[in-house]
This record gives sequence, structure tokens and C-alpha cells, in this order.
Amino acid sequence: MVRAFFPLTLALTLNACGQAPGDAAMGQANAATPAQTGPAQSAPIVVELYQSQGCSSCPPANAAFNAVAGRSDLIALSFSVTYWDHLGWKDPFAKTAFTQRQRDYAKTLSVGAGVYTPQFVINGENGLVGVRDGELGRAIAAARPLTRGPALNATAKSVTIAKGAGRGTVWLARYDPAERRVAVGAGENGGRTLPHRNIVRELTNIGQWTGVAADLPVPAAREPGLRGAILVQDNANGKIIAAARLPAA
Repeated sequence: MVRAFFPLTLALTLNACGQAPGDAAMGQANAATPAQTGPAQSAPIVVELYQSQGCSSCPPANAAFNAVAGRSDLIALSFSVTYWDHLGWKDPFAKTAFTQRQRDYAKTLSVGAGVYTPQFVINGENGLVGVRDGELGRAIAAARPLTRGPALNATAKSVTIAKGAGRGTVWLARYDPAERRVAVGAGENGGRTLPHRNIVRELTNIGQWTGVAADLPVPAAREPGLRGAILVQDNANGKIIAAARLPAA
């Protein structure tokens, strides 16, 4: 059962993890083989998971996410949020910036006054719990590949964004592609070992796209072994309009 953590003016009524308080917010690569996406190329679907090791409802969602994390037609990103850290276990991957990103989605997805875990967000426009059998797969199958936005040409050091209609924020997400197994020592999942894939370690705003062609530098990763993805997110409604992986080292 999804756990909701409502604002302080409401009671905490659900049994599993859920809505949080507050307002709803790679090394060297070969530049000769940039990653491209756009109307003329095969474009990915972006799958984001918001979860916490402190949430007893999140392991099934993690399992569903891990099953699709390696698909070449997806950019799958797992964000650990901070608002369950008070339940006895502090998630070592959680960052306040990831919590804020989910709260921003709560505004554009009309979730309500708070956020919940687990939550999948598909292409920045469709939110779901995703723990029922086949639920995530059906949502991915129903999603449109990102062909409506500008074409991207990404190298290890820069991303070129073609001209087009709209305005958006350009995000760099750095994630760990390896499976990380964490022994949880306390809290709701105490005694369990939880496997994670594609855990986001860095999320950086690298610039704005205003509809004209732009060339933006890509900062180097702050830790080794990470992969990268570029997301262009509509400033008006939070939808992801273009995305591309950075080339692997």
C-alpha cells in the first residue's frame, strides 16, 4: 500500500510510504560517436522512480524498475528522496534536490498538497505507483517516445540542442549503472538487503533552451563510474520534451 506523508495540518492515515510535507518541486567518451535523438532518430522514454530505503512500500517498485533499467529504449533514473529518513534509517543516496524535483512534479501532475513513495513519472507527464503486476510495463507501452522536442547531439563534454518551439530547462543527470545492494540496518526495511540500479548521484541544471539552437558545456562527473543523461524539460508544464544519453566511456 502506498504510503502518504501529508502536510502537518492533516493526519497520516496510510500504512505504507506516501506523501511528504511541504509544497509540491561518466568519464571520457569518444566525441566522434555522439548520442543523438530527435524526430529523425529513435528517441527514448524517460522513466523516473522516486523511492526511499526508509519506505516499506518501495521494494516492489524497485524490483519493477530494476527489471527495465537496462532497456535501450528507456532512460531509467532512480531518485532517492529524503522525507522518510526520520523513520530510523537514513537513505545514503537521498538528496534534498531529488525531493524538490518530486515536489515540483506534484504541482504539474496535480498530485495534491504533497508527494508519495513509490512514484514513477513517465516523460515528466504521467505519474503512477507502479507496484501492481504489469502496471509499469503498461505505462511504458502507452508512452510516446520523445520525438516532439528539439534534436539533441550529446558528447562527453557538450550537448547541442537544435532550434524548435518552446522553452525548457536542460538537466544533466549522472547515475550509477551498477547494481548496488544495500543492507538496511533499521527502520521499516530493517534487516533487508535492497538492490538498486541507475541510482541518480548528481542532478545539475546546465542551462536554458529558448527555442534557438544552443551548445551547452557538460561538466565532468564528480565521482568515477557514472553514466549521464540529458533531459530538456518544458518550463511551463514540467514535461520532458527531449532526452539523450551521454556516450559511454
